[in-house]
Amino acid sequence: MARPRTIDRDRVLDCVEHLVQREGVAALTLDAVAREAGITKGGLQYCFGSKDDLITALIDRWIAVFDAQVSQNMPRNPDATDRARAYLLVASQIDEATQARMAGMLVTLMQSPKHLHRVRAWYARWFKVCNPASAVARRARTALFAAEGAFFLRSTGFIEMDQAEWETVFADFEQLVTPLQAGTD
Repeated sequence: MARPRTIDRDRVLDCVEHLVQREGVAALTLDAVAREAGITKGGLQYCFGSKDDLITALIDRWIAVFDAQVSQNMPRNPDATDRARAYLLVASQIDEATQARMAGMLVTLMQSPKHLHRVRAWYARWFKVCNPASAVARRARTALFAAEGAFFLRSTGFIEMDQAEWETVFADFEQLVTPLQAGTD
């Protein structure tokens, strides 16, 4: 009896990202993903279920990877400023190709309350540590909003920015979370 072929979920998710980047969100069908990944549609459905489940897996992967990278760049007991600094560092290192793939998928998110809820919950976790009663935390919150604004503008193509300018912009965001003088909180 032959051993059943296993499907590498991460490889399939990579194929989804490449497909969307190359052909746009409209090309995201189970048939197209199966072709791109070199597997059967039935195998794809067995592995992920539906197209909706496939997108959920992709979102979950993005969140897990981003959060893991941020955690690696935080001290043991981080405050809002430490969290914002780590967030900014990781966000500044997202390359243009990844941004383009994510932007394509964001269009899909807007059409699905389930996916939109997932992303909203993720952002809520990030912003809940930014207590508006603290000047330091408000500056951290402003830096996070600024980073996300830059990310969306660049990844949607509304603004063109080379890597050098991108790094300068994030250096400016970093200044928002540099320690404030004592007594300014």
